[in-house]
Amino acid sequence: MNVVRTALVALHYQNDVVHPNGRIRLGFAEGDAEREGVLAAAERLLAGAREAGVPIVHVRIAFRADHADVLRNGPIWENVVRLGAVSEGSWGAAFHDRLRPQPHEIVLRHGRINAFFGSALEETLRLWDVAALVLAGVATNSVVEHTARHAADMGYRVTLAADACAASDPALHRAALDNVALIGSVAGVDDIVAAWRAA
Repeated sequence: MNVVRTALVALHYQNDVVHPNGRIRLGFAEGDAEREGVLAAAERLLAGAREAGVPIVHVRIAFRADHADVLRNGPIWENVVRLGAVSEGSWGAAFHDRLRPQPHEIVLRHGRINAFFGSALEETLRLWDVAALVLAGVATNSVVEHTARHAADMGYRVTLAADACAASDPALHRAALDNVALIGSVAGVDDIVAAWRAA
C-alpha cells in the first residue's frame, strides 16, 4: 500500500451513530456486544494513520435542527427526522470522544448516504493527489458500502477496514464486506496499520 498517495476516510463516527445512547441503530443493535471491539479497532486505525502520516478525512452527517434540509425520499431519512437525529450542533451530531478528529485533520459534512454526494470529499482527495482509499465507519451496509462503490467507480483503489465497521445485523455487515471485496479489498485494521508501517 503506497502511504504517500493513500488517505483514510473515517465515516460517521458520531455519537448518534456509534454511542450506546445514540439515536440511530443502523450500525449497532441496542446493547450490542461488538460495539467496544469496533470502537477499539477504529481507535487503532486512526492512531496508525497518524503515526504513518496518512492523511485522514472525517466525514459526518448532520442536518438543521428542524430537519428541513432532509430529503425524505425513503424510510432511512424519515427515521432520521422522526428520531430528531444528527441535528447540527447537538451531542448526537458530534464525534464520539474516542474517535474525535485532531485539529489539523479535515472534517467534511454531507447529508445523504454516499460520502461523496454533497460534500467536498472528491476535491479534497484530488488536492492531495490520492490514488488509494482506506474506508472505515458505520454502518457497513450504508455509508461505507455506498462510498466504496462510488470511490471504485471514480478509479480509486479501495480497501475496507472490516473490524472498524459495523451493521446492526451481522448478516448485513458480512454481505457488505463481500460486496466491497468485488470492487476492492477487505482487510483487518492491524494488517492495514502494519502495511503502513512497513511502507
